Amino acid sequence: MSEGITPENLINNIMDTLSDKHQVQSSGSVFEEKSHSVTAEFNKLFGRQKPVHHILGGGKSADVLLWRNKKISASVLCGATVVWVLFEWLNYHFLPLVCFGLVVCIIGQFIWSHVLNRAPPQIVLPDDLFVNVSTKVGAEVNRAIGFLQRTGSGGDIKQLGIVVGSLLTAAIIGTWCNFWTVIYLGFVAAHILPVVYEKYDDQIDSAAYNVLGKLQNNYSKLDASVLSRIPARKKFA
Repeated sequence: MSEGITPENLINNIMDTLSDKHQVQSSGSVFEEKSHSVTAEFNKLFGRQKPVHHILGGGKSADVLLWRNKKISASVLCGATVVWVLFEWLNYHFLPLVCFGLVVCIIGQFIWSHVLNRAPPQIVLPDDLFVNVSTKVGAEVNRAIGFLQRTGSGGDIKQLGIVVGSLLTAAIIGTWCNFWTVIYLGFVAAHILPVVYEKYDDQIDSAAYNVLGKLQNNYSKLDASVLSRIPARKKFA
């Protein structure tokens, strides 16, 4: 052993070397995690930057769709299933079902007040409820009509093809099942798809972007061979 090197210095040099290697590995792993998180954030479906709960509007409706309270969500889904079974399998009609429900309510009120000698509960719906519902429904209908008008007169062939294809798909699905079944399937999908996407968003985003990439490639080929040869429509002054 040389004169300038002591056992203490040798041990200190070894410990410093191991510490430097550990810091390099840690910095590398942190960099990989950051790059992975940035990539995952960039590949969010449809450019999503907000949580699914916020996209669904927040509040109690989003809590029901995302199964924050499993009892309430299960009750709503079971209620929709009962209604669908009554109309689809048992062939009940809307008007007789409403009349039977009103008869049960009236008899219940009579028993409550005359047999049990208790004051029956009074159910009063606020007037603002109907005004708000009609206003929101009217606004959504006008927005949908405006979107269809802009699609038909805008000259965007890509958007026109997507809208027409979506409507034709909905028409084909409508020939397979009746109106109540379509509404029920949409209701079930609204209670299943958001919570599944919230749980497996990274995997779904990756698969969706792969599919969108292939569709974009096929559309580019179609645009180069067919759509680009169609003369553009002149806009009105």
